[in-house]
Amino acid sequence: MSELASGSGPLFTDPDPEAARAFFRGKKGAFQDKVMSVKEAVESFVQDGDYVASGGFGANRISTSCMHEMVRQRKQNLGFAGHTTTHDFQILSAGNRNGEKLLGRVDAAYIVGLEARGLSAQARKVMQSGDVEVCEWSNFALACRFRAAAAGLPFVPMRSMLGTDTFRHSAAKEIECPFTGLKLLAIPALYPDVSFIHVHESDRFGNSRIKGITVADVDLARASRRLVITAERLVNTDEIRSDSDATTIPSFCVDAVCEVPNGSYPGNMPGEYFSDEAHLRQWLDVERDEEAYGAFLERFVFGVEDFEGYLEQCGGADRIKELRAIELMSDDRN
Repeated sequence: MSELASGSGPLFTDPDPEAARAFFRGKKGAFQDKVMSVKEAVESFVQDGDYVASGGFGANRISTSCMHEMVRQRKQNLGFAGHTTTHDFQILSAGNRNGEKLLGRVDAAYIVGLEARGLSAQARKVMQSGDVEVCEWSNFALACRFRAAAAGLPFVPMRSMLGTDTFRHSAAKEIECPFTGLKLLAIPALYPDVSFIHVHESDRFGNSRIKGITVADVDLARASRRLVITAERLVNTDEIRSDSDATTIPSFCVDAVCEVPNGSYPGNMPGEYFSDEAHLRQWLDVERDEEAYGAFLERFVFGVEDFEGYLEQCGGADRIKELRAIELMSDDRN
């Protein structure tokens, strides 16, 4: 299979499935209690220099608590997969201030913008600083990278991105199909060191349920060397077994389970609560002024012990009740 052209972007992770399999062979597949706090999970599984990935889509069903905790613990020089990331990338960008560098290299697809809400000034500053290595991809290409890793392949072929500037700034390779002679792009597998996925329910072993669209999380769970699940609620394993077809992520993929009610806030959790648009607007507004931004982070991230403390600063149970009513009203209309 001949290589016709190559993108100029850096490849931050090893796509070799045999190297990944050597790691996966050391993971314990037996049922064991994996429940721990978010603080313990981030301390245990995220080391400086690791490559991390975030599940969900945009500001929807993201593991906000783990993003906060990585900033709070001042993790440094992390790689990050920017696959449809908005508020989670915005949070991590808070770690690139005052001489610290949480983000060191980024596979970028959809980042910086919070969709219709506008651009994050801090995320934009981080990406324009020159201090972060960047490789460009489309959202679909990053999803394909997780698919390749989940399948135990070094790459998968696709036709998207051919002839684009995104390809030129990626680490993909243009190849000739051995069957048809068509031009294709070889998209390298991506095996994150640690990934974070927020789910609706999980048992203590990590058998998890996502209700609604899973985006790329089924493949991400299988591609990740370590996987931290944050769940709206823990359920009994007998409940999981009573409807085994509803299990989205099996326990053998999971290394830690953290029960975090309202854990996607201020993002949306489908069927649970709507996004807090006022608080997301507050994030965007304060980033424009360094002094106001520093005070904001001290109040909401560094000045609280955990995610529950953050929620209390944002209005606590009363605010969640309001957002839950909006979400349920939306469901009724559909």
